Amino acid sequence: MKFAEIADTLEKLERTSSRIQIVAILTNLFKKVIEENKDLIDKVVYFIQGKLWPDWYGYPEIGIGEKGIIKAISLAAGVREREVEELYKELGDLGLVAERLLAKRPSGGLMAFVQQKRDLTFEKVYDTLKRIAFMQGEGSRDLKIKTLAGLLKEAKPKEAKYIVRFVQGKLRLGVGDASIIEALAHVAGTTKDVVERAYNLRADLGAIAKIAVTEGPEALKEVKPKPGIPVRPMLAERLHDPYEILKKLGGKGLAEYKYDGERAQIHLLPDGKVIIYSRRLENITHSYPDVVKYTKASLKAKEAIVEGEIVAVDPDTGELRPFQELMHRRRKHDVLLAMKEVPVHVKLFDIIYVDGEDMTTKPLPIRRKRLEEAVQQREEFGLATGKIVESPEELEAFFRQAIADGCEGLVVKAVHDKSVYQAGARGWLWIKYKRDYKSEMVEPVDLVVVGAFYGKGKRGGTFGALLMAGYDEKRDAFATVCKVGTGFTDEELAKLPELLKPYISEGKPPRVISNIKPDVWVRPALVAEIIGAEITLSPIHTCAKDAVEPGSGLAIRFPRFVRWRPDKGPEDATMCREIVEMYKAQLHRIEEA
Repeated sequence: MKFAEIADTLEKLERTSSRIQIVAILTNLFKKVIEENKDLIDKVVYFIQGKLWPDWYGYPEIGIGEKGIIKAISLAAGVREREVEELYKELGDLGLVAERLLAKRPSGGLMAFVQQKRDLTFEKVYDTLKRIAFMQGEGSRDLKIKTLAGLLKEAKPKEAKYIVRFVQGKLRLGVGDASIIEALAHVAGTTKDVVERAYNLRADLGAIAKIAVTEGPEALKEVKPKPGIPVRPMLAERLHDPYEILKKLGGKGLAEYKYDGERAQIHLLPDGKVIIYSRRLENITHSYPDVVKYTKASLKAKEAIVEGEIVAVDPDTGELRPFQELMHRRRKHDVLLAMKEVPVHVKLFDIIYVDGEDMTTKPLPIRRKRLEEAVQQREEFGLATGKIVESPEELEAFFRQAIADGCEGLVVKAVHDKSVYQAGARGWLWIKYKRDYKSEMVEPVDLVVVGAFYGKGKRGGTFGALLMAGYDEKRDAFATVCKVGTGFTDEELAKLPELLKPYISEGKPPRVISNIKPDVWVRPALVAEIIGAEITLSPIHTCAKDAVEPGSGLAIRFPRFVRWRPDKGPEDATMCREIVEMYKAQLHRIEEA
């Protein structure tokens, strides 16, 4: 397949903001791939996502920094590096720099002759970038740069632009997974729900695309979890009233402790290997060799996928320690030392797959019973503390017990016949009831950084505030809800420039909806927990625009930074519709008072 077709599609996507048009463009591309070589569909999907493979694979990244890309462009275009750097300062986009400089190449010569005779193929681009990623060891940096330069020499100017942007991690397409899923459904002749469910059970959109176009929709319907491939986690809604929680669940629920730890999906493979994935489906096995050991000793199955919370414990008292200490352990290079300083326990709450059986289709009581059967419980590896509750008073009493035991609160789960595991979905089968609900704003929210403002006075030289957004699932975009500048320590403020640097965008990111222009735009990637005084109507912010009152969005008044949430991706942020519900609940409490 000609890479020019991919480049043309990327150009169209870059110029398009309409979700409908984006899906149509992707559908046309996928149809071309199917016509020319359908075995390439997985790689094309990854490329559109801006990656060579899913993040959880654990394979190396391309590993060429800005200076290396500049050198590669210099070699490919036959100009000095200084000239590349000066043009980069002017244009602010290395992709545009490559396009402009390569367009000025002499029309004669061997390479021009080669270009006239042979078009660059997508296969060549993908395989070369893959080869670059796997170059390791002494001298690999120079080899990576020379190999990239060779690829750029073969590329036409527009192709070079997108190759460079891909290597730099800045395709800037504004294409989310939801749009790719919808396009795949069109070409496979099935519904979006079928593709989405398959993807939720096996979080590899390229692999799901390949099943869709090579095996068909019936094969998609047969997809089930597979140990080694992460399942997109089921998520909970939020409520603050025990009566309302039980009403939503049909009068009865399983209340489980909500631990202040790291959610983990633990896979036991048939060969005895254990893999641990985070909530964001990042492979975190290296950080938890003790959890690997516990799993092998305690899980009574040939193969399984179980879910739980990894919690830090005090080695002297056995009491639970806060989430931040667990993240400190994750950052330590000396894992064995970290294990001694911050030991962990695992509190399991679900089983997704066991010995060939897909448990996601089973009601929670059946899953819980199967989990009990599959686990040889011990102090460091056992089930989350839980009990069946049938009255608001019983739920409130258990909530207080959870708080006294050092937990954040409870997750209350439906136990009726339809209480299946909804992979990748947020719904009313699971409801969070946290102690943070006792604050003025009722609860904190998880928001995405989409912009930053330069600091003044003692904050000069760093950023003084961040523009934060919620996730609008209908538009697959991020809508602003507040500007936060309080709650940060001096150390956190000092680190902001370095923290934001990889995500700074030359212009407003395509998936950001904002009426406010920050000093610096930031691509949606970093998630922070924010608490405030109240949620108010706002003529400026775009979160839930027109949902409550025409012409108004919602904003958080007096927001305060609580902590970073490295365990959450941007799409895991609090959704705009959730903020609407929080606003309505707030009004209800005021009326009752």
